[in-house]
Amino acid sequence: TGPAVHYAQPSVHLAYPAVAVPVENLACFGSLCFILLMVVALKFQDSIRVKDDILTELQRGDAVGENSDNLSGKVALITGAARRVGAAIARTLHREGMNLALHYHTSDKAARALQKELNEVREDSVVLIQADLLQTAKLASVVKDTLSRWKRIDVVINNASTFYPTPIGSVTEAQWDNLLGTNLKAPFFLSQAAARHLKQQRGCIINIVDIHGDRPLKEHPVYCTAKAGLVMLSKALARELGPEVRVNAIAPGAIMWPEKGIDDVTKKRILSRTTLKRQGSPDDIARAALFLIRDAGYISGQTIAVDGGRSLSD
Repeated sequence: TGPAVHYAQPSVHLAYPAVAVPVENLACFGSLCFILLMVVALKFQDSIRVKDDILTELQRGDAVGENSDNLSGKVALITGAARRVGAAIARTLHREGMNLALHYHTSDKAARALQKELNEVREDSVVLIQADLLQTAKLASVVKDTLSRWKRIDVVINNASTFYPTPIGSVTEAQWDNLLGTNLKAPFFLSQAAARHLKQQRGCIINIVDIHGDRPLKEHPVYCTAKAGLVMLSKALARELGPEVRVNAIAPGAIMWPEKGIDDVTKKRILSRTTLKRQGSPDDIARAALFLIRDAGYISGQTIAVDGGRSLSD
């Protein structure tokens, strides 16, 4: 056999520190560095993507006016808007720059007077829509008429209501259908008709309920049942229509006395049960509505009692 041949292992010598590093070790080290650099690059890319997504969402929110003080040019559809609480809400939202579709049923004179008043402040900013909300098949037309004027709907306020006593033993099916129809059925089907358009604008729905939806009023079982249903509907719609659409309710207390009137003794007794010991005004409801529309971007499925503390009494 020939003489043994010894192959010297090649080395790379670094000037400092003076360590001999085998070539295969250096290759492994280089591969490790490359992998680490790739990981860092990918993490950086993910970070940029997340930041871009956040920026997009913020821009989207700004575009639709979430948590924005500027309501100018946005559109609100208000039912039962010709008088009382509905008219107060209309005036408040109009002052904030909103365009309005004001629904009314029989209050033609009051509706036209309110339209004239508001259009004199800002021309062509208010349209009227006459409809019987008990005619469910026509509710989609209320939404369509609003869209035909402004091509958008940002807010639906279900304010229209029917209120009268129905003592047990005297209730008719017609009364049941009337009270449930106006106070519960119509808000549901109107909201359903507007839902797709509200989602496009990331808008909101406000239902005007009643503290007696939680604390029943003597001799008004059907009305109270309807308003309790509307409270639940507000919660259900909040789940169904989120995250694009917020849905909340406002429960008035002693704001306006019934149109048929009640005696002074009863009025004093009612007000004595409030912690503020006084009557509220329609503007209190209007300001609550404005808050829910403009400032309450993270509130949905809730009922705000505007009752002077009445709900705290026994």
